[in-house]
Amino acid sequence: MVEPPRKRAVALSACLCVVALGLGACGEEDEPVQVVPVAEARSAEEAGGMDALIKEAKKEGTLHTTTLLRHWANYGGLMDGFEKKYGIKIVNSNPFGSSQQELDDIKASRGKASAPDVLDLGDAFAQSAARQGLLAPYEVADWDRIPPNQKDPNGAWFNSYGGYVSIGCDKTRVAVCPVSFADLLKPEYRGMVALNGNPTTAGSAFAGVYAAALANGGSFDDIQPGIDFFDELEGVGNYNRGNPNPEAIVRGETPISIEWDFLNLRHIDELRGTDVSWKVSIPFDGSFSQYYAQAINKYAPHPAAARLWQEYLAGTEGQNLRLSGYARPVLMDVMAKDGTLDQNKASRLPTVEGSAPAFPTDPQLNTALRVVRDNWTKAVGG
Repeated sequence: MVEPPRKRAVALSACLCVVALGLGACGEEDEPVQVVPVAEARSAEEAGGMDALIKEAKKEGTLHTTTLLRHWANYGGLMDGFEKKYGIKIVNSNPFGSSQQELDDIKASRGKASAPDVLDLGDAFAQSAARQGLLAPYEVADWDRIPPNQKDPNGAWFNSYGGYVSIGCDKTRVAVCPVSFADLLKPEYRGMVALNGNPTTAGSAFAGVYAAALANGGSFDDIQPGIDFFDELEGVGNYNRGNPNPEAIVRGETPISIEWDFLNLRHIDELRGTDVSWKVSIPFDGSFSQYYAQAINKYAPHPAAARLWQEYLAGTEGQNLRLSGYARPVLMDVMAKDGTLDQNKASRLPTVEGSAPAFPTDPQLNTALRVVRDNWTKAVGG
């Protein structure tokens, strides 16, 4: 297990004396943090401070990312903003890859200059990576403001953004759009219902199966009803194995899509000027929310740029840029209270019925992912 982050204090102390009204007061300052090599730094402070981290990152000049689609949670705006702000070039590989492929990639590329520096992972995959010792612990400046259930206690990863599983539907091709998982089994949706990815490897599809489980008598401890639902969806002929991207939607290949609301909502913008009229609903019978984790490859070839990228994503600018892509920033509630949240962009998010979302625990996620990997292909196929 990775040791928890700690401040490496040196044996130095200082005395600050204040003279007021003829009286002297003296107390010890906080012990300074010892600067360590940036590849070992667990905070900007340990890297010598934010200015020193920025200087070192600019010296590296490059950041390697992987599996980041520009339309996904506004990664296009984030990458452009980071490059403009710091003059650091971002090289993004395998944009259509999955969370599992990210983990496979950093194992295969260890020691190579082309290896990914940073990762964007579904929580279950981030936990798996942490258990395997693949991640470099690092706590961003706003670490203490991130809710405890949205970060690794040992600093291996933190959640940056998230959303709700939703149902997107082309109203020009579907007479009555579905608003629940129960609706999706109706005969009028034959061959229409697509899932974004394979749940054994992709976080978005995995969440779709979890939501289906909640809608069909399952729980965070029991994802099997979600697998059974898609087996039934396949059996009645409604399951569509296409990739619900904008091009496929325009061609009429995937008129109904189960995916994150920030992806379905983005389709509305992407499909303007086409014949598609895209409607987005959060299914009332299976409301499921989850977030995506940010992490640093333990053997990142650009360790300073990797840490600076984490700071950018967790900062006010990065968190508000998430809203531009309809994703919910992890610090949304905190920023709303301190007045830094972009309220205009936040107001575009769909209303969710019910109380605040609950999240599966680490053991529940790990068990659910194992069940999906064991049973999905046998029940539903590839």
